[in-house]
Amino acid sequence: METHIPGYVTPPSEVPPLAGFTVGVTAARRADELATMLERRGAVVQHGVALRIVPVADDTQLAEATRAVIARPPDITVATTGIGFRGWVKAADGWGIGKELLGALGAGKLIARGPKARGAIRASGLVDAWSPPSESSAEVLDYLLDGGCDGRGVDGLHIAVQLHGEPLPDVVEALTVAGAEVIEVPVYRWMPPVDICPLDRLMDGVLARCVDVLAFTSAPAAAGLLARAGERGILEELLTVLRGPVLSLCVCPVTAAPLEAVDVPTVQPQRSRLGAMVRRLEAEMPGRARRLPVAGHWLELRGHAVLVDGTLHTVPRAGMAMLRALARRPGRVVARAELLRSLPGGSSDEHAVETAMARLRTALGEPKLVQTVVKRGYRLALDPAAGPVPLGGHCLHGQAR
Repeated sequence: METHIPGYVTPPSEVPPLAGFTVGVTAARRADELATMLERRGAVVQHGVALRIVPVADDTQLAEATRAVIARPPDITVATTGIGFRGWVKAADGWGIGKELLGALGAGKLIARGPKARGAIRASGLVDAWSPPSESSAEVLDYLLDGGCDGRGVDGLHIAVQLHGEPLPDVVEALTVAGAEVIEVPVYRWMPPVDICPLDRLMDGVLARCVDVLAFTSAPAAAGLLARAGERGILEELLTVLRGPVLSLCVCPVTAAPLEAVDVPTVQPQRSRLGAMVRRLEAEMPGRARRLPVAGHWLELRGHAVLVDGTLHTVPRAGMAMLRALARRPGRVVARAELLRSLPGGSSDEHAVETAMARLRTALGEPKLVQTVVKRGYRLALDPAAGPVPLGGHCLHGQAR
């Protein structure tokens, strides 16, 4: 509900919901599709692939595991990913044993970890017996150990587990301890990207507060980003930012697990789909903007841009840094020395403040939004009729969140 302030009229804004925000995409697969959806909603997208998928169709370990499954069909097969299951069948087809593999898998029960794995199973002409709503390997394990397939647990059963890029030692060990004979099927592996520079640039942008959101579509991508930050010696600094101003957007709880394990909060959609993920962000970000009544106008601070009465204005990085410093204490004077400290690059010349301020006013198109207080500094011309605004808080449509 809009706070009514005499003299203020907020025009209907047709600005896209993600306009003014920068989203970092870490995905290896479907990155272009995700970027297109984000850009259609106004976001600026920065790519920094955190991993690459390496098929192992020629891997002797996969070939041996496939022939072992055909020779002794498993009682239960766990498909953890759609791309992995399809890759397995494709590799078997290449070796001329695809039909034999499908026959062996169809002789037992198939468990799909999620809807993509379930879709791949059905596309191959097979039928899945069960899939957890959470898409969690832990829930699959609990289901098997609790006797979900036949009511008697896994003791004495032969179980094939299709891996999803990295080992699942906890799952395999728990099944083995419970009496199952487990065969691991490594269909592909996650590896660091060939060119690590885009990921490094993305992390640098996060640390510089030039990126507002990091989007993750797989747990290995999240783990890969954290591992790379550790290699660079910036992990603690990165975690501080991810626990603060930068939002971590994850497609599902499994993807979020590496981040939440190090106390990084995440936002997730109810359904684990790219479209739902983008819609969740679309609903989230406008409410994170700082909204203030200033000098007869509505001022809304977004990541790298500002809405003035619903019109988007791109602001230089230095000007945005100063504007955020002013917005932390709206209506109060902020000294030049403090504004200087807020500027990126660590300048020691107060003339840099004047230069950045001139560019900020030009970018906003309304010079009176920021007032000069002679010999003291600058202030946002907050309208006193708006009442007190929480320091350092967010405002949504004129109200504190």
